[in-house]
Amino acid sequence: MDWMLMPLRRYAEFSGRSRRKEYWMFALLMAIIYTLAGVLMISSLWPMIAAGQAPTAESFTGGFLAGVVLLGLFTLAIFVPALALTVRRLHDRDLSGWWYLGVVILAQVPYLGPVVNLAFLVLMCLPGTPGPNRFSPDPKGAESYEAFA
Repeated sequence: MDWMLMPLRRYAEFSGRSRRKEYWMFALLMAIIYTLAGVLMISSLWPMIAAGQAPTAESFTGGFLAGVVLLGLFTLAIFVPALALTVRRLHDRDLSGWWYLGVVILAQVPYLGPVVNLAFLVLMCLPGTPGPNRFSPDPKGAESYEAFA
């Protein structure tokens, strides 16, 4: 759980490096939260779906709209730590954080977007550069910062 919450403790820290474990545990936490929110929102519509009726505009009230608003606020709150974590993960691969801007832009190009996203996913799965690089010392090394101080 410490690895999942570490990006929140390092809220807007764009310098340094982040290990794969920190990145993917945070991604797992986000997937769990978004899945639970989706299940809760769909469960508010379940009586209509179970009755075989198509949801109408009036059915999107109460729990569903509350879930959408809370999920939107959560997404806004988590944007900066997620961006900082991605930049630190790129630093671990000895790449500038500006690469992420290029990925976001190229991902909008039709037919090229899925290829760029897949390449970025593979990049996030690769191990960081061993030893110190131009951004900071190796986060796996003994001389690195205290991870859970």
